[in-house]
Amino acid sequence: MGDTDSKIKNELLEDFSKVFGDNDGVRVFFAPGRVNLIGEHTDYNGGHVFPCALTLGCYGAARKRSDRKLRFYSKNFEELGIIESSLDELTPDERAHWTNYPKGVMWAFEGRGMKADTGLDLLLYGTIPGGSGLSSSAALEVLTGYILRDFYGFDVTNTDLALIGQYSENNFNGMNCGIMDQFASAMGKKDNAIFLNTADLSFEYAPLVLKGEKIVVTNSKVKHSLVDSAYNERRSQCEQALKELQSVVDIKTLGDLSEEEFEKNKGAVKDEICRRRTKHAVYENRRTIKAIEALKKNDIAEFGRLINLSHVSLRDDFEVSCPEVDVLVDAAWKVTGCIGSRITGGGFGGCSVSIVKNEAVDEFKEKLTAAYREKVGKEPEFYVVEAGDGPREII
Repeated sequence: MGDTDSKIKNELLEDFSKVFGDNDGVRVFFAPGRVNLIGEHTDYNGGHVFPCALTLGCYGAARKRSDRKLRFYSKNFEELGIIESSLDELTPDERAHWTNYPKGVMWAFEGRGMKADTGLDLLLYGTIPGGSGLSSSAALEVLTGYILRDFYGFDVTNTDLALIGQYSENNFNGMNCGIMDQFASAMGKKDNAIFLNTADLSFEYAPLVLKGEKIVVTNSKVKHSLVDSAYNERRSQCEQALKELQSVVDIKTLGDLSEEEFEKNKGAVKDEICRRRTKHAVYENRRTIKAIEALKKNDIAEFGRLINLSHVSLRDDFEVSCPEVDVLVDAAWKVTGCIGSRITGGGFGGCSVSIVKNEAVDEFKEKLTAAYREKVGKEPEFYVVEAGDGPREII
């Protein structure tokens, strides 16, 4: 257990006592957030993604109860106090706030025949800024699933935890996300990113040992809420385009298309906006495959070039960037030591991810701060991140 884990565990046990009366029988768990290096909005189109789990994430102090009551408390939303529910009330409710995420996972477990026989007290603390696009919701879902498996002896793999988390977010919380976020959280491996084919969940760990560079995540502080955003609209546009393309070419997903096949058959997509959405999905998938090849050859410059192209496509063809994040990325591209920069996550706010040479990190922060202050009137936040492990109990 690292120093940070140890410190947070002790604080959570102390807080648990204050909130719930004592901490007898309490255990502490962690699940990570993620940053996606390249491969955005490809995961629900049968394409490839390249995320890594972070050392930032969601901590949970939990214990079983003897009744069916559920009591939730978050240090990030202390003003909400204890939110009570029950295993007999696993239905979405706006008044339940953030607890809809763990309740959704419990509901999804029940749908698979895995019913918890007693309730839980759960105290949470997230180190991921909310709405930043670093998957705080997926971390909470995977954390909940991990605790349920551990406490009630459910026979599920970490891949199952990812699928259950995605299912609950799709069907309980109404967010039509792909599998990437939950998979990255559940399957994270220190110093590695995950090259995942979302069509069949085949994957390989790719060492992310950047010797002369750092991964810098920059938070625009523009909070996105993907359920309320145009995310679901983008997915339906891609589904419409897929149906039209399937009338002229034998494919199961947009990820099956090469750039050449798309250009040859794009006329089948009648709506011009849907055509641009499809172009992004196809080209982004191929960029992701090329990015892995570049990393394997230690060609970090090509990796950065592909990251830059990804942002242009997300901004212009998929239209999920926003003016504030564009300011950050434009400023990053002007820093000599920045190898590549793009928006990361679902979009409409959140963060950029950049690969920056070690010696240029300070200059990078200074120049982005100055540009953002001048054009947006806000201060961005920076996180120099590392690829971390998946969910675990903190012993």
